Amino acid sequence: MAPLGADTVATAWAALRARAVAPALRAAVWASLAMSSMLLVEAACMSLISLVAVRLLRRRPERRYKWEPMAGAAAGCDVEDPPASTDGREFPRVLVQIPMYNEKEVYKLSIGAACALTWPPDRIIIQVLDDSTDPIIKELVELECQDWASKKIDIKYEVRNNRKGYKAGALKKGMEHVYAQQCDFIAIFDADFQPESDFLLKTTPFLVHNPEIALVQARWEFVNYDVCLMTRIQKMSLDYHFKVEQESGSFMHAFFGFNGTAGVWRVSAINQSGGWKDRTTVEDMDLAVRAGLKGWKFLYVGDIRVKSELPSTFKAYRHQQHRWTCGAANLFRKMGWEIATNKGVSIWKKYHLLYSFFFVRRIIAPILTFLLYCVVIPLSAMVPEVTIPVWGLVYIPTAITIMNAIRNPRSLHLMPFWILFENVMSMHRMRAALTGLLETAHANDWVVTEKVGDLVNDDHNVPLLEPLKPTERAERIYIPELSLALYLLICASYDFVFGSQTYYMYIYLQAFAFVVLGFGFVGTKTPCS
Repeated sequence: MAPLGADTVATAWAALRARAVAPALRAAVWASLAMSSMLLVEAACMSLISLVAVRLLRRRPERRYKWEPMAGAAAGCDVEDPPASTDGREFPRVLVQIPMYNEKEVYKLSIGAACALTWPPDRIIIQVLDDSTDPIIKELVELECQDWASKKIDIKYEVRNNRKGYKAGALKKGMEHVYAQQCDFIAIFDADFQPESDFLLKTTPFLVHNPEIALVQARWEFVNYDVCLMTRIQKMSLDYHFKVEQESGSFMHAFFGFNGTAGVWRVSAINQSGGWKDRTTVEDMDLAVRAGLKGWKFLYVGDIRVKSELPSTFKAYRHQQHRWTCGAANLFRKMGWEIATNKGVSIWKKYHLLYSFFFVRRIIAPILTFLLYCVVIPLSAMVPEVTIPVWGLVYIPTAITIMNAIRNPRSLHLMPFWILFENVMSMHRMRAALTGLLETAHANDWVVTEKVGDLVNDDHNVPLLEPLKPTERAERIYIPELSLALYLLICASYDFVFGSQTYYMYIYLQAFAFVVLGFGFVGTKTPCS
C-alpha cells in the first residue's frame, strides 16, 4: 500500500502542478524577466554615464559649473579673521543644522566637527536640534553647546516639546527662527557625520557662483566599514549608489535624491519648494523631488567626503532599510500624479522621475530581487513544466553583478557574500516597498539608527560572522528569515533528489544565508561591541 500511496501523492501533485502551479509560475517567470530587463537597461545607462562621461571624459563638477574660491581664501588670508578691507562680507551666511535624538555616543563628534568648520565666525551659525527624550542626554548636549559658546562659537541649542514629524519636523522648526531665515545656505549633518574643516570652502562656491543650483551633495565615507562582514557589504552598496546613481543623476539630469545629510541647500530653494514635509519617512527625497519640479538643479561632488557611521547590528540595518525603502515607495504613491501633471519641467525629466528614479529603482528593484531569486527560481526547481531562459537566469544577473563589481574593484572577493546578503535583505525591502506603496499601518514607522561614535576606533576583534552566546541567541532569532530558509531547503532538496535543473547548488547557498541571518550570526551583538 505504501508504494501505491506514494504514487497517488505523486500523481495528485503532478496534476495540481500542471493545472494551477505551472501557469501561475510561468506568468511570474515572464514578469520577472521583464523587470530584470528593465533593471539591466537602467543599470547599464547609469554605469555608462558615470564611467564614460564623468571618469573617462573627466567632466568633473568644476568643469561643468563655475567654481572659484571664496574671496580672502583665494588670497591666502585667514578666513576666520579676514582683513578689515573685506570684513568677511563676501562670505554668505551659513546655517549648520545638526538634528539629533538621544545621540549620546556621537553628539560630541558632530558638534565638534561643525564648530571647527572654516568660515568667518560672524557668518556662520551652528544649530543643534535636539529631540532627545532622555533628560540626561539632553543635559549633556546642552552643556556641550554651552562649552562651545564659551569659545565664541555662535551655536544655538534648540529643543521642541514634541517629536512631531521626527527629523523633518525638527528641521522645519529650526528654520522658523529669525536668525535661520537670515542665512543664505543651510548645511545639514546627521549626528554621526563629521565634516572636514574645509567642507564649506569646497561646497559653497558652487552655490555662490551658480544661482540655478539648489543643492550640493557630498559623498559619505565610513569610519566603521571594516567592523564586520555586514558593514563591508553595506559599503559596497553605498559606494555603488554614490559612484553610479548620484553621479549619473547629477551629470545627466542635474537631479538626484538628497541623501538627508552631508549636503548644502540654498534657503530660497527650500522655501520656494514648500519647506520640509513629514508626510513620509524620506523627507530628504520629498524636498529634492519638489525642488526638482521647480526647476532647481542639484550637484553631486564625489571628491568631497564626509565621515559617517554604518549600522553594525542586523536589527538596526533592517530598520534603516525599511525606512528608506518604504518612504521612497510611499512618496511615489503621493507624488506620482503631481509629477505627471507638472507643467514646469520637460517630458524627459518627468520620464526620468517617474520611470527611472521611482518605478525601476524604488519599486521594481526590491520586488524583483525577492520574487526572482527567492521565490521563482526555487519553486521552478519543483515544477519541471516551467523553464527559465538562460539569459534571464544567468546572463542578466551576471551583467548587473559585473557592473557593480567594476565600481568596487577592491571588494571583488566579497561579491558572493554581497549577492547572498542582498537577496536576504530583498525580503525586507520588498515588504517595505509594498507597505509604502499601499500605505499600510507601518508606512510611517521611524526608528533612529543606533550609533557608537568613538567606540569604532577601539579594537573589538569582531569576526566576519560573529556567533552569539546562548542567552543572547533567543533575542536574535528572526522567524521570517528562518521560514524562507525552510522553504528554500525543501526546494533545493526536491531538485537534488527528483529534479534535473541543478538549481539546488544556488538554492542551498541562499538557504544557508537565510539561516545565518535568521539566527543572528551577522553584524555585531550591539553596535560595534
